[in-house]
Amino acid sequence: MNNSEMQKLLELYNEGLGLYKLKKFQEENAERDKESQKGIEDVTALYGKKSAQVIELEKKVSYHQISHRTKWQDIEDALVLGIKQYFSKLGFSKAILGLSGGVDSALVSYLATKALGSENVWAILMPSTFSSEHSISDSLELTKNLGIKHEIVPIQPTFESFMQTLEPYFKGTNFGLPEENLQSRTRGVILMGLANKFGYILLNTSNKSELAVGYGTLYGDMCGGLSVIGDLYKTEIYELCQFINREKEIIPNNILIKEPSAELRPDQKDSDSLPPYDVLDQILLYYIEERFGPQQIVEVGFDETLVKRILKMVNMNEWKRWQAPPVLRLSKKAFGPGRRVPISGKYLS
Repeated sequence: MNNSEMQKLLELYNEGLGLYKLKKFQEENAERDKESQKGIEDVTALYGKKSAQVIELEKKVSYHQISHRTKWQDIEDALVLGIKQYFSKLGFSKAILGLSGGVDSALVSYLATKALGSENVWAILMPSTFSSEHSISDSLELTKNLGIKHEIVPIQPTFESFMQTLEPYFKGTNFGLPEENLQSRTRGVILMGLANKFGYILLNTSNKSELAVGYGTLYGDMCGGLSVIGDLYKTEIYELCQFINREKEIIPNNILIKEPSAELRPDQKDSDSLPPYDVLDQILLYYIEERFGPQQIVEVGFDETLVKRILKMVNMNEWKRWQAPPVLRLSKKAFGPGRRVPISGKYLS
C-alpha cells in the first residue's frame, strides 16, 4: 500500500470515527432527555403539581430552545432579580419612587412592578412650575399601564417655603444652580418622608451617564436605598425600553421620543450641559469599562477638547458617587465596589 492509499484510508477512518462519536453523543443526549422527562413525571406525580424541581428539570430539557434570548432580555431579568433579592433578603416589600415623566423613572417603575408586584409600588408625581403638561400626563398613563398607585404632590409650596427661609441670604442674587438643586432636594425630602412614614424603600432612578459626570443632586435625585439603573447608560435605557415595548406599548411612546430634561428651569434640556448621549456614552464606555486613556479615546475618533472635558467631569465627581446608593451591577465596571479610585486624586486635571 502506497502513501496516498494509506492517507486515504486514514481519512476514511477519522471520518468514520467522527460519525461514530457524533452518533454516540446524540444517543447519550437523547437518553439524558428521557431521564430528565421521567424525573419531571415522577416529581409531578409525587407532589401533584409543578414544583421548583419540575421547573428546573423542564429548563434543562428545553435548554436548546432558549438560544433566541437577547442581551436586553438578560438585562431586564438581571435587574428584576436584583430588586427581588435586595428586598427579600433585607426584609423589605414595598417600593416608592419619584415619577417625573422621563425615561429613567419610567423604566425603574416598570422593573419594580415586575419584581415586587403592582400592589407594592407607589409612584409620586411632584410637578413644579417648570414641569411640562406632558410630564404629568405621560406619568399618569404609565401608572395606568402598570396598575400601580400614585399621588400628585406639587412641590411649589414647599420650595417657596425653603426660598423664603433663604431669602435674607440669597437676596440680590440671580436664580441659578442652587435654586435648581433646591427643587430636587424638595422632592427628596417629600419622598424620604413618605418612605419613612409608611415603610417603603425609595428606589433611585439615576443612570450611569448622569452618575459618571455628576449630573445629579446630592440629597435630591441621588436619594434612595437602591440604584436600579445606575449601571446602564442613557442610550442603553432607551434601547431597553424599546425592547420592553416590543409587543405592546407599556412605557408611553411620548416618554421615549421627547428630549431629556430635568425641568428645573424654563425650557431646560440635558443637551444644554452635556453632549448628545450617543457621543457621551461612547466616551464614558471607553474610559470606564475599557480603561482607555484620553489619548487612546481621541485616537478612536473623538474631539480632544470634548474628551478632556468629559474625563475631567468623571474624575471630579467621584466624591458624589461615594454618597450614591448601591448600584445593581450589570457591566464589568459598575460604580461602587467595582470601581475604586481616589476621591481627591488630581489626575487628568
